[in-house]
Amino acid sequence: MRYVSTRGQAPELGFADALLCGLANDGGLYVPAEFPALRPSSARTYVERAVEVMLPFVEPDLDEITLTNLCDEAYASFRHDAVTPLVQLDHRNYVMELFHGPTLAFKDVALQLVGRMFDHVLAQRGERVTIVGATSGDTGSAAIDGVAGCASVDIVILYPLGRVSEVQRRQMTTVTASNVHAVAVEGTFDDCQDLVKAMFNDAPFRERNRLAAVNSINWARVMAQTVYYVVAAETFARPITVSVPTGNFGNVLAGWIARQMGAPIDGFIVATNTNDILDRWIGHDDMSVRDVVPSLSPSMDIQVSSNVERLLFEMNGRDGGLTAEQLTRFRATGRLSVEPDQRVAVLDGTFRSAAIDDPATLDEIARLHRSCGMLVDPHTATGTAAARMLAALDDHAGPVVTMATAHPAKFPDAVERATGVHPALPEHLADLLERPERTTTVAADLAAVEALVEQLTDP
Repeated sequence: MRYVSTRGQAPELGFADALLCGLANDGGLYVPAEFPALRPSSARTYVERAVEVMLPFVEPDLDEITLTNLCDEAYASFRHDAVTPLVQLDHRNYVMELFHGPTLAFKDVALQLVGRMFDHVLAQRGERVTIVGATSGDTGSAAIDGVAGCASVDIVILYPLGRVSEVQRRQMTTVTASNVHAVAVEGTFDDCQDLVKAMFNDAPFRERNRLAAVNSINWARVMAQTVYYVVAAETFARPITVSVPTGNFGNVLAGWIARQMGAPIDGFIVATNTNDILDRWIGHDDMSVRDVVPSLSPSMDIQVSSNVERLLFEMNGRDGGLTAEQLTRFRATGRLSVEPDQRVAVLDGTFRSAAIDDPATLDEIARLHRSCGMLVDPHTATGTAAARMLAALDDHAGPVVTMATAHPAKFPDAVERATGVHPALPEHLADLLERPERTTTVAADLAAVEALVEQLTDP
């Protein structure tokens, strides 16, 4: 498998190079040159199906035995034998619980594996890298847990000061491994994401510090997430609809790729919160940037969704030059325009969307607790609310699966406000709120952030 940039000017790479590089040197995102078709499966476990789905993407850089060992190690850390179990809500609706990994969020499904892939490839090459990443809450802790203590990696995670939950913050700031550095940025998640992209686009800084990425700009993240869509879809006798809470579009994009590979998925419901740029784009062809509004689902408090670039590339018939022009205009004007025929080819009929505000989110958390005794976090609640709102219009359609993206204990205040029940942290995190924190605060300024990264990672 070869990988190409969405902006058309970077060299083609194999899997291992695309893994380590993250962002292409033309500012684009790497995607596979083609999406392989799913093969008939003999898998009995999540690990076995994961190997079958991902092997065509990683060969020849990783062989089947190596990939199997990496998957075995990654998913042994999950607290449920099914890794991503399905739970039934009613006669038609289900949730797929993606939060049974070490940091209680769906990002673990990818990052427990990606961290091990980094370690394997770097050890083979005798190299060391500095991972820099931006997080709106969950990516940071999952990435840190995936590489903490790795001999070949330093990791610096930028998070928006005061805009992540206390549990999310402490999962980053209480890690004691010397190669881990959590940095609070005085700004929004979009500021953090812009700073990470700017560091990658600063060629001398990038080369000097051997930068690598674990955000969903890294193809390996998206690849690992396609697996649970395949597993979900193959559970049922009829094609499914999937509802996905999303801010950065990476999770739902993984589902779309699984569909391109042949997974029996009818379509997708994109659930957003008050920061509704994706809902406006999908429903009303309005991708215009507005101010970020803090919400009860902070991981979705985003206005610039980086993985839209990969879908835009497909909408443009894989024309990298056109994609680069559109994104340059979007950066300059805050507005993205897409031709009607491009929408018809990819978006229309495949994606629907809904924006769920904070009061509706609390109502949905309370409703689910009343109806089936389940506690869900506010992000998952936007997904189940959107599914109930939109899938109800399709009386004769098949099952609807909402991707449950975080454990309710990561957002205890919102859950308790809606239900009166304070969700407890699992045993391995029971003392999290008592652990000492270690973090640094910095202005949302590229020069200041680059200086801090070099200071923190200087041996």
